[in-house]
Amino acid sequence: MSIGRPVPTGLAVSLLVAGLIPAALAGVSPAFAWLVLAVDLAVVSLIALDFARAPRAEDVDARRDVEPILSSGVDNRVHLRLHARGAAVIRGEVRDEPPPEVDSLGHRQPFAARPGPVPTTVSYRVRPTARGDAHFGDLHLRLMGPLGLCARQVLVPAARDVKVYPDLTALSREALALTRAEDASSARTVRLKATEGREFESLREYRPGDDYRHIDWKASARQGDMRVRTWQPERHQPVLLLLDCGRHMAGEVGGRRKLDHAVDAALRLARVSLDAGDRVGVLAFASDVRAFLPPRQGREHLRLITEALYRVEAALEESDYGRAFDFAFARQTRRALVVLFTDLVDPGASGALLTRTLALRPRHLPLVASLRDEDLEAAATDVPADVTAAYARQVASRLEREYLRTANTLRDAGALVVRAPAHGFGAAALNAYLDVKARGLL
Repeated sequence: MSIGRPVPTGLAVSLLVAGLIPAALAGVSPAFAWLVLAVDLAVVSLIALDFARAPRAEDVDARRDVEPILSSGVDNRVHLRLHARGAAVIRGEVRDEPPPEVDSLGHRQPFAARPGPVPTTVSYRVRPTARGDAHFGDLHLRLMGPLGLCARQVLVPAARDVKVYPDLTALSREALALTRAEDASSARTVRLKATEGREFESLREYRPGDDYRHIDWKASARQGDMRVRTWQPERHQPVLLLLDCGRHMAGEVGGRRKLDHAVDAALRLARVSLDAGDRVGVLAFASDVRAFLPPRQGREHLRLITEALYRVEAALEESDYGRAFDFAFARQTRRALVVLFTDLVDPGASGALLTRTLALRPRHLPLVASLRDEDLEAAATDVPADVTAAYARQVASRLEREYLRTANTLRDAGALVVRAPAHGFGAAALNAYLDVKARGLL
């Protein structure tokens, strides 16, 4: 901790200003000038005395409690613990140095640290807007003197680095009760186990309304009553997540970069797939491969996927779909669900994307997930107010037509296409995975 420097308070400044009032009468009598000098010297002496008696750095213990891993896009609590080492209450103000790239509220607050086993706790919140590494600085304490005229400013070394991961708290253990959206703005819950699937699960008694095709006649003959087969989605199937990190994923939608939305959706899909027993792999690419993990199972694999993706950034370069696909499928021979998170609005990249994606059929099942830019859609349909707006509408309309042409070509060739706004993107990707599992498309 530093020795500290004096910081006069507002009360001290007010007293000094009040001491200057007799100076207006100095022209009437020189005695008023001496009075001003005496008052100012008295106030300065009291300020110096108050600073000398103010608590020192060693009189208070201060530390920051923050999780080593924060979640982006949500509030994360930071706790500042302050404890008086002597017998007196120490009052003052504490100021933290949160990472400059995060939104923070309440990182500067007054406190009253009391002696005893329980420290005084001051809390505030930070909301990271992007993934990656973040750095907290030192703590700054302003310790008030007993007269309230001067404070001692000290610095507490508390710098540390934390990691910012995408928010996975939205998917708890009930993640298999997935969000099935009727449209982009509303969603309902559907249990994965309630889907039909193609893998035999068990036998149960026949109930009115059951499909006769599901009756197991041999088992019914053995048991002496009607038995029906129940099914579940297949397990241990490969799911390969491809994340486009090129220039067209660097733009913003809904206040966040497109790539951030894609990473959030990919990690949620990875968690659900792993919980369902599937094998999940991930590949992030731009002009070259940025990160790759082959398909594996287990909760430990989710941690590895998160570690691999939390630092990926969108680069201002063209994405090489050919290189990424060649790299991925040189190592993947079994039929897999291939989920590509990219942007279908860019007509320049659509040609290469179409060629390489359609080449996956029929060996693999491609699913292309892209964000819907609601501002772009509005610009394509708004009535222009001037010439500039008319040109903007023409460009937006052309981009929308290019997307529809690309999406229709993909669907006609047997690929799946998902397009959803930012607030429903993760749910849309999960629902597409649910449908694939339910219909046994793999």
